[in-house]
Amino acid sequence: MPLLTWRRHGDGQTIAPGAVVAPDERLSWPRTIGIGMQHVVAMFGATFLVPLLTGLPPATTLFFSAIGTVAFLLITGNRLPSYLGSSFAFIAPILAATGSHGVSSALGGVVIAGALLAVVGLVVHLSGTRWIDAVMPPVVTGTIVALIGFNLAPAAWGSCNQEVVDGAIVETCTSGVRAAPVTALVTILAIVLVTVLFRGILGRLSILVGVVVGYVVATVRGEVDFTAVGEAAWFGLPTFTTPTFTPAVLGLFVPVVLVLVAENVGHVKSVAAMTGANLDGVTGRALLADGVATVLAGSGGGSGTTTYAENIGVMGATRVYSTAAYWVAAATAFVLSMSPKFGALIATIPAGVLGGAATVLYGMVGVLGARIWVQNKVSFADPINLTTAAIALIVGIANYTWSPGVMTFEGIALGTVAAIGVYHLMRVIARWRGTAGQEPASPASVVDAPVTD
Repeated sequence: MPLLTWRRHGDGQTIAPGAVVAPDERLSWPRTIGIGMQHVVAMFGATFLVPLLTGLPPATTLFFSAIGTVAFLLITGNRLPSYLGSSFAFIAPILAATGSHGVSSALGGVVIAGALLAVVGLVVHLSGTRWIDAVMPPVVTGTIVALIGFNLAPAAWGSCNQEVVDGAIVETCTSGVRAAPVTALVTILAIVLVTVLFRGILGRLSILVGVVVGYVVATVRGEVDFTAVGEAAWFGLPTFTTPTFTPAVLGLFVPVVLVLVAENVGHVKSVAAMTGANLDGVTGRALLADGVATVLAGSGGGSGTTTYAENIGVMGATRVYSTAAYWVAAATAFVLSMSPKFGALIATIPAGVLGGAATVLYGMVGVLGARIWVQNKVSFADPINLTTAAIALIVGIANYTWSPGVMTFEGIALGTVAAIGVYHLMRVIARWRGTAGQEPASPASVVDAPVTD
């Protein structure tokens, strides 16, 4: 379809029952602009939480979110509606890399991950997606997604420092739920209630609404400092940071590529199912586009990007899949990123609110892995599936660490390697020995085993 050209859908005002507004169509411009802005709101809570949790500038991340979305629409030929927001898969690697080698080295890792994803996109464009399913079957993909979410659990709980003051031990908690338990609990409760109290788009925005409620409570409790907001200018460029490439942290970021592949392929399949269009031919371009967007973000100080389930939810609710709405969304995000005062306001969200929201979000990421198992009917009666998930999850959750030379591989990287390696090793040997399909050994089988003299 020609870029920046859309056919008017019907009268531009209404959508007939059972019909959808296709990617190459649009409603009237006032309605299209409204829906586009709604997409920004939908991704707002999650996209801003990533830089807040990792210490990256929120306005910079929003800026590259807008630039990345434009790049995505251009590379996919305006055929695939998508907004690129912050990927949660980058949180743990960025935190680990920043803590050991500084934020610039973390950005270097983001750039490498984006470049690798772009290469995968080129390969998929030339050869198709079947090899992805072979390398990463659902049991492996679900396990990798799950261990990334659960690996972040300690970050949601937070950390504290102890020091001796006047002979007494004083504990100061500066992050996560521990920084402000009451505020965190209110935030979690608000997210829970909004999810079940409201229908439609408001229910889908439960994270954002929960953060707003938590923010109000934190303000009343005196936990919010508005000094920086008052000092910030209304208009100006976001803060940019150049990346550095530290070999020691690269092992933290490579596994993220596998998650981004799964997210993007899932996004393409979801949009194809909802619109009835065959989008297999654009899958490679989608991966390439997300890779390019992630490289751009890492090059300037933003978080890595991915396509967003929240925006799929908006499309499902409105039945509007017009790419025109996403051009509007990109423009809206760009304008907001040009206000340092807006960025400073977002940065005032206190640790207790972030800890409460992270408790829900990190858990959701983990459970999304289980959702992949369920949707694809993964059988854990198969000992290969059971053993693959069991080993990889423990490695990821316990954050196993291996440091050969200057390189450092932590739980997510090692868990990812374990998931892929254990699955394929067991599958090959089982086929060779003819043992595939046997019942697995488990703690229960040990308990039920007959006792012999």
